[in-house]
This record gives sequence, C-alpha cells and structure tokens, in this order.
Amino acid sequence: METGGGSGRMAGGRDARVRRAEELRRLIEKHDRLYYVENRPEISDREYDELYAELKRIEEEDPSLITPDSPTQRVGAKLSGKEAIRAEPHRSPMLSLDNTYSEGELREFDGRIRRFLGLAAGAEIEYAVEMKIDGAAVSLWYERGLFVKGLTRGDGEKGENITHNLRAIRDIPLRLIPAKGAQAPEFLEARGEVYMPRAEFERLVRRQEEEGEEPFANPRNAAAGTIKQLDPRVAASRRLRMLVHTPGECSGVRWRTHLEFLEGMAALGLRVNPHRRLCRGIARVIETIAEWEDLRRSLDYDTDGCVIKVNDLEMQRALGFTAKAPRFAIAYKYKAEEARTRLLAIDVQVGKTGVLTPVARLEPVFLAGTTIENASLHNEDEIRRKDIRIGDVVYISKAGEIIPQVVRVAKEERTGAEREFRMPDRCPACSGKVERRGGEAAWRCVNQRCPGRYRARILYFASRRCMDIQGLGPALVDRLISEGLVKDPADLYALRTEAIESLEFEGEDGVKRRLGSKNAEKLIDAIEESKSRGLARVLAALNIPHVGERKAELLAERFGSMDAIRKASAGDLMKVETIGEVVAQSVLDFFGDPGEAALVDRLAEAGVVMKSSARPAAAGDGPFAGRTFVLTGTLSGYTREQAEALIRERGGRCAGSVSSKTDYVLAGRDPGSKLDKAKKLGVKIIGEEEFERMLGEQK
Repeated sequence: METGGGSGRMAGGRDARVRRAEELRRLIEKHDRLYYVENRPEISDREYDELYAELKRIEEEDPSLITPDSPTQRVGAKLSGKEAIRAEPHRSPMLSLDNTYSEGELREFDGRIRRFLGLAAGAEIEYAVEMKIDGAAVSLWYERGLFVKGLTRGDGEKGENITHNLRAIRDIPLRLIPAKGAQAPEFLEARGEVYMPRAEFERLVRRQEEEGEEPFANPRNAAAGTIKQLDPRVAASRRLRMLVHTPGECSGVRWRTHLEFLEGMAALGLRVNPHRRLCRGIARVIETIAEWEDLRRSLDYDTDGCVIKVNDLEMQRALGFTAKAPRFAIAYKYKAEEARTRLLAIDVQVGKTGVLTPVARLEPVFLAGTTIENASLHNEDEIRRKDIRIGDVVYISKAGEIIPQVVRVAKEERTGAEREFRMPDRCPACSGKVERRGGEAAWRCVNQRCPGRYRARILYFASRRCMDIQGLGPALVDRLISEGLVKDPADLYALRTEAIESLEFEGEDGVKRRLGSKNAEKLIDAIEESKSRGLARVLAALNIPHVGERKAELLAERFGSMDAIRKASAGDLMKVETIGEVVAQSVLDFFGDPGEAALVDRLAEAGVVMKSSARPAAAGDGPFAGRTFVLTGTLSGYTREQAEALIRERGGRCAGSVSSKTDYVLAGRDPGSKLDKAKKLGVKIIGEEEFERMLGEQK
C-alpha cells in the first residue's frame, strides 16, 4: 500500500501534519483518478478508506489544515432558502444540438458542411463520434486547477449555480490532476452530462415507492431533479456520475481536434466517454452508428443516439453557430424500442396522499419481455404536452427499461373520433373538491376522508411489507368500502366472519364470486395475526409522509413505543439516523392531526401492538444504551438475528448501513464494504470478543 507514512496522531509537530495532510490529499486524488477516470485501481477499497480516515483525523485535530479541494470537503452544508440557487450567465452560449433520425439526413448534414467550407467533392471530413448520454447538461469551471463553479445549461445564456451538488459527485475532481506531460489551463470550462446509472435509478424508484413519494419518470428527470436540490447530501447519496464532452471557454492551452480535447480532459483527471471514435467520412460515421445500436443497451446509462462533430477545431470555429445550435455538430437519434397500441381510456386513480394520477388503459401489447396494459401519464401537463387523446394510436416504451410510458401519438391516424382528456374538477372517488397547489403539477383531493384515499391507504396498510394481511386484495377492499364496512385501516379489526362471508366481488379474472365462510374465516385470522407485526411495521403502514420501512425501523428502535414517538420533539426525532428537519416535521404534523391521532388510538384499542420487541434505548444504561450498531461479516457464536436481538434487548439499535451516527461496527469473518466505510468515517470497530465483553457488563 502506498501511504508515505503511518496513521494515527502525527509526531513531529504541526509541520509534519501539514506535510502529511498534503501528501494524503495528493494520494487520494491520484487513486480517485485511477478508479474513476482510468478504471485501473491500484489499491483496495479498504486501503483507500484508511488513507481517507487518516486525512480526516489530521484535519479534525487541526481544522486549519482543511483546504477547499480536500477530499473530505466534497459534501458541504445544506443551502437555505428558495433563493439559494441563482441563475448566472455562461461565459459563452451553451446551446443544444440539432437532431437527425435517418442516414439521408446525416448525408445532408455532411453536404451542408462541405458547401459552407467550400471543400472539393472527394475530400473526406474527419468526424468524432460519441455515444450520446441522456442526462442533465452542466458546465464546470476551473481556475488555476481548482473547481470553483458549476452551472446547469438553463436557457443557454444563463444557468443555475449548482456548485454545491457537483462537488458531491465523485467523478468531478475538486482539483485537476494532470497526468505526466499534461498541464492545467489557467482557466478551463468543461461541459458535459450528469447522469444517473440505471441500477441507481431502480434503487431510487424502489425507495420512493416505499416512502410514499411519486417516483421519477426516468433517469434523466432523476438526474436533473437531484442536481437542483438544496442539500448536497442528496446528490451524494444518489451516486450520480458525469462525463465531459465539450469545451467551453479556456485560456492557457489549445487543442487541435475534438478528440485531442477529450484526451486532454482525461489527462487532467476528468472522465470522458470511452465510446468515442474517429471516423473519416460520413460513410464511416453511418457504419459506427449502426454498430453501436446494440451496444447502447448494455451501458449503465440511458442513451438515445450518437453525437457527431467535425473533429478539427479550426473547422468548427469556421462553421460557427446558428441562433440555436452549432453547425459543426448534430445528434443522431436511434429509434427507441417501442410498441404500437391503442389508448382505450384514461382512468384517474386517487393515491393514499390524495394525488390524482391519470393512467392510460391500453390494448395489451408485448414490449421488452412483458405484456403492457397500463401506463402512467404522470399528470395533466404531460398529457397536454404530448397531445394524448382517448382513442389515439400511441407508441409506448419503457423509461430506463423499467416504467411503461406513452412516448408519442400517431396523429396522422386520427379519425376525428378521438376525445381530449380533461382532469376532473371533482374527485372521482368522493366527488369532493380538488386543488392544484402552487408549483406542483399534480391535482389533489383535499377530502381527508375520501374513499379513494381509503382504498389506496387500506391496500398499502395491508401490503406484504407493512401489516401483511393475506387475502385482502383490491377487489375485496372495493367491496368492503362500497358496503360501508371499512373507511380506514382501523375498521379492518372490527370485521366479523358473518358480516363478510356473503360478499360478492369481481376477481382479477373478471369472474364474480362469493367470499364464503371458509375464506372469510381465513381473512379474519389474517387480520388478527397482523396485530402482532410490531411497532416498525405499524409505523410504516400508517403512511406518514417521508416515513418508509427503514425510517420506521429506526424510529421503533430508538423510541420503543408509539407513545414515546408521539411525545417526541423535533429535536428528539432528529437524533435518529437519516431523520432530518423535513421528516421530523412530517412526523409531528401527522400525530398533530386529530384524525390521524384518532386512527392510531383506535388501532391500539383494537389490540394492534404499538411497542417494539426491543427495549427502548435509555441514557445511562450500560454500553448498549442509545448506541447504534452495524453488523458485517459472519460471527462464530451467533447468527446475525441473535446478535441483533441481544443488542436491542439491551437498549441498543441496529442499522443497515454505516454513517457518522454509527457508534460501533461489529465485524465477523469476511466483512464487507461496511467495514471499509467504518474505517473511512472513524467509527469504532469491535470484534466478537469485545462484543461478548460488552454483553457481560450488562448481565
């Protein structure tokens, strides 16, 4: 391992600490470059984290040693106020590209360039071809090698200052790291694309659904929304990535070609797309585009085509720009994997928070391995933008290969019988008032007791990850509501076999059937069994905004009972890992609502367990009390479940991931990345022997 010295408190005074801190910063920058840019790491994650942890310790001992480009300073404090992100002018216009969709249009593009430059008919132009990233365009500014500013594209003339979020993206070096023979310009503006990898998009969508949030429609929207957050910790947690693809203003260095510019960016430590190629003549460009069409499906980012640029930068300057786009570049768009079908109807669903969501009902069609019958239309604005009408022939694709969406309408096939869709002015479930809050695209039902919200809320309450009431499906819930037997989750616990056995409802196969006494008894037994799911599952099932499964577990472990949570202040709540001001206020608002408070009381009266199986953490109650543990690896004397149970019984709590709020990491054989992160953050690591000693102190 390349360290250049030992770890721990430095000997030799402040001068030695200054030298070691600088050495560590350069080592970490070097290994960041090898990992993120060159894809050839030289040290293990554990060794890297030991370097980081040592630097963090030195800086904590002497904060005057912290520099703006230190790797420990990537994630700063949350900005405050809506005016924190402001528009600022670009040094030169940041324009988008013209698009083309056919081989013929590419040849026309080549012909226009020839005519503009006055080239001979047989002369071949060199083009640089790159895979096009479907993300959010940004501009990075470096002064004397230090990252000083980052802007969105905005309107092309001005962009929003998102420096705080771009600093949190590990692909973006805080200080340019020239390779041997390279030199950092006095000023550099590098433009590129921030994107969200597909695997990260899937993870984010799952979390949003678990926490009752409306998920992003696609990875591009997710990336664009993330870089405009006030809190850079959001950007850091969502693992965004970036590729540089275009030069902006620059002083102190010149490049001859576009591909030379990309090589120069890589030499400075910036990440560029490995899928780039020099093509002599437009015929070779067309061959490359065809060759890469299958490749794009295996990439970790969404791409809808290729970018073709004249490679020679002097030629680019001669060609210049139109009012909207450069003349020297064009984007070729691949035909998306789509399916053609007919939109039969648009239904409006009422979610558990009252949001009205339009859903396209489609003639069933097979696409990318599954049969699609429904597709979310997101909101009224999206329907208007795409001019989607009931009866239209439409084309659908999967956003990020996951979520079905209507991408376009075959307007040329309209007969005149198609009908424009209008969002209802009354709630389709309760006929109550709907409203659209300022700044939101969604319409909401304002009736807190709306049956549509009942339905969504009861189904969520009964779902497998919440109270897990088997046999309680959508059709039966609809029937229970229409008969007036249930209006909220607490009503489920008042149901009796004789009251429901004669109910008739339509199953998923479209056949009407009677519930019957046997199935009624099974359902009542399942409802009764759900009473003992425990505090964490109840908290998750209550549909508290921003409180999904994981936050519910953390609250249950910290407070131990529903009563303790209801009495907690915002400050008490914010002591829990991952719970900040927004989530804490959401919990306070929920229990402060008389209707929600009454619901919780009725659930308790019905016998639903409102306490955690673990003893709540208490101050001054041994080494486990109020402490957060994370387990990693295999223990020889205990299963993971046994160890976690022992910790909880003694007033501790167990978390699934390591953070700055973790007190101990219990490491067994073959520990994973959690151990590496603990070392990086300076969290105390204990083995099984130390764990048993701590257990003995509380016997």
